[in-house]
Amino acid sequence: MHKVIRQMSQLRLQAPQGAALLRSGEASRSTAISPVSPPALQSKSLHTAASAGMLCAKWNKYNYGPRKWLEYNKTVHPPQETDEEPRKAYVCHMRNNIKYSPDKMWYIAAFVRGMSVDEALKQLNFVLKKGATDVKETILEAQQMAVERHNVEYKSNLWIAESFVGKGRVFKGVRRHARGRFGKVEYKHCHYFVRLEEGEPPQHYYQEPQTPEQQYESWMQQMRSRKIINSL
Repeated sequence: MHKVIRQMSQLRLQAPQGAALLRSGEASRSTAISPVSPPALQSKSLHTAASAGMLCAKWNKYNYGPRKWLEYNKTVHPPQETDEEPRKAYVCHMRNNIKYSPDKMWYIAAFVRGMSVDEALKQLNFVLKKGATDVKETILEAQQMAVERHNVEYKSNLWIAESFVGKGRVFKGVRRHARGRFGKVEYKHCHYFVRLEEGEPPQHYYQEPQTPEQQYESWMQQMRSRKIINSL
């Protein structure tokens, strides 16, 4: 907090110096040169919403995000036997540093998981969240990659086998409050990962639903297999 106050005091001291330099210049150039703008000074010290793009380009210059996920597309599989079931084609794709919270993006990623590509794109048109646009564009890019680079014959014959989110870069900023107080604000980014697989989606992606009798039997089996602590 003391560091932020010290930086703001330096900004106030730099502003009169810039104006004095402009007044001491040549008379012909005094009309052409404009005084130093406050956003230019502000972007050097404090992180605000207006200067978020410049700081992302400055601080995140060498942070390319995760790279291992795209390496799965370069996997070379051994030849298959004649009586072996044909291996399903797949494609992995991602989009990194999305300006969206990973906690909010998780709901959208889990929503489309296990759907066919056409059904997921149809459902995402009705999701009133900002992250749904990035998820839809990522799925469309992966669908195009599957047809052009991975020899998938029909682009509709794909389903979403994996869809999850990772935490990206977090920028910390300052939010002004009353009576000269300051608060902390975080500008979160996330990475979205998707894997499309060839074929029809499974009927039950997570777990096949059980009847009440099956649930009772599994519960009884769990109770019978319990262990009493400190017993023989």
